[in-house]
Amino acid sequence: MQALAHLPDRGSADRATRAVLSTLAERLPSGLADHMSAQLPPELADPMREVAEPSADGRSHTSGERFDLTVFAGRIAGRAGTDEDAALREAAAVLEVLDAALTPELNEKVAGVLPADIRLLLPSGRAAEATDDSG
Repeated sequence: MQALAHLPDRGSADRATRAVLSTLAERLPSGLADHMSAQLPPELADPMREVAEPSADGRSHTSGERFDLTVFAGRIAGRAGTDEDAALREAAAVLEVLDAALTPELNEKVAGVLPADIRLLLPSGRAAEATDDSG
């Protein structure tokens, strides 16, 4: 991920990965975020689980919140301490790693719930498949 996103060090890569996964968890329906975190190693699953943990009132923070690419990039940038252009590069790198880490079926479900503008960050084959399916 560090090399894919052209990040200078491991700490930057970890920060970017956590920012992308947390933001993605906010965008996905909670059940789907749970399925994703179950297929990931603990260090990648933790940011998603933290977002999905119930708050004091018992409700999950993950609600399938609807937002577009601009908000997605802004949230990642805020969490990672970077600008939105870097956030988009980091998001694309993390999504490429996720594509290799998750089952094809789960990747298809994730692509299917993302809006077209965020879906453009997915590896090209996955983004095209989701576009074909929705047409």
